Formats: sequence, C-alpha cells, structure tokens
Amino acid sequence: MTGLGKTMNISSSGVLFTSDHDLPIGTRLEVSISWPAQLNEKCLLNLVARGRVMRHIKGQLALQIQQYEFRTQSRIGERVK
Repeated sequence: MTGLGKTMNISSSGVLFTSDHDLPIGTRLEVSISWPAQLNEKCLLNLVARGRVMRHIKGQLALQIQQYEFRTQSRIGERVK
C-alpha cells in the first residue's frame, strides 16, 4: 500500500502525519519524508523511518519510530546509493 501525506510534527521517537488510510494500531509502516536540508548543499535527502502505528485520529496517524536512515536522491527524484 502506498499513499501521500503531510508531516504535522516529528521528533526523535515519532512522527505525526496526515493520511487517507485508516490503519489499525500496531501496523508496521515505512514512511519517506523529504528533508529540508541538503547534503553538501547539493544533494536532496529523504528521511526513511520504520515503526508501528501508535494511534490514529481523524485522518492523522502517529508512528513510533523504531529505525531510521537518511537516503540521498538526485534532483530529479532518482535515488542514489
């Protein structure tokens, strides 16, 4: 399943975001968030976080982050490893 949403707030332990999906508490989920900073002022970054849905409230999901990493991408949206 894929979807789009908007990050409402984020901390080192969790992220709250909008979602069109009403997922049950405990669902394992991976989210990719466009990061506002660039690596070496040239390369776009995504924060990829994995965890479990801890709560859902009217179109919003709260994810408890269990694992995360930053991934780079080219300017046209292509991932670079």
